Amino acid sequence: MDTVLHLINDTAEFYKWSLTIADKRVEQWPMMSSPFPTLGFSMLYLLFLWAGPRYMQHRDAFKLRKTLITYNFSMVLLNFYICKELFLGSRAAGYSFLCQPVNYSNDVNEVRIASALWWYYVSKGVEFLDTVFFIMRKKFNQISFLHVYHHCTMFILWWIGVKWVAGGQSFFGGTINSGIHVLMYSYYGLAAVGPHMHKYLWWKKYLTIIQMIQFHVTIGHAAHSLYSGCPFPAWMQWALIAYAITFIILFANFYYQTYRLRPRSKSPMNVSNGVTASAMTNGSVRSVEHVEENGKKQKKEQTKRE
Repeated sequence: MDTVLHLINDTAEFYKWSLTIADKRVEQWPMMSSPFPTLGFSMLYLLFLWAGPRYMQHRDAFKLRKTLITYNFSMVLLNFYICKELFLGSRAAGYSFLCQPVNYSNDVNEVRIASALWWYYVSKGVEFLDTVFFIMRKKFNQISFLHVYHHCTMFILWWIGVKWVAGGQSFFGGTINSGIHVLMYSYYGLAAVGPHMHKYLWWKKYLTIIQMIQFHVTIGHAAHSLYSGCPFPAWMQWALIAYAITFIILFANFYYQTYRLRPRSKSPMNVSNGVTASAMTNGSVRSVEHVEENGKKQKKEQTKRE
């Protein structure tokens, strides 16, 4: 018991100390003064993951077509705004893509970058709706470990990122990932429009490939900063490397299971992977199997009537 109390006390003292080196510019911004709002939303997300499927089990699935179209294209606009602000702000501030320390000043460009990173953090909380829509539409099979792992960790880790390093090297990953999310939510927005759009959505497989490339670039970028002695917090670089490795493993497994093991006759475009962030999470595309199953049922019903 004493060991547990000492551990709790040491953790509390460490957190108090860490606040002394946190970014003073963001401490009064919404949800940034304390980790509890972020942790609270994350706990509610996990609770909904448990209660949602039980609530929907004996109820009809919601269609949500118009809601999905609105949501997906809203996310396109939000991620485009974040990507644009990070790119233009970093150029105006003269940022280096190889090594950029955090500037905690109130320079207009530095605050612009910090603000864009805060919106990036907020977008990770909004993305919880991906899972909510899955559950409401009874797409339970698309809520994979990768899906849940990505959503829970990104929201919490980017609170830490904005709290302590809202600038510098942080702009690099945020810019790339928000740009990829513009493509990803564009894909799902078009898919939600209707089946007549599916013939134009052959490029889903390449989104997964782009995301895997992103993780390798992140590792290389962080490793170069550590090797060159870039004065950006080393703990953040090591955390990025470890985090990216977990995604490479999980994405590689998903890619192999989806595009290598499945019969080639099944179009990869119609395989919903249930991954987001960097991943696909809207489930707007109906699978080939589902279409074929409905066709068989219709034929049986027609035979019975005849």
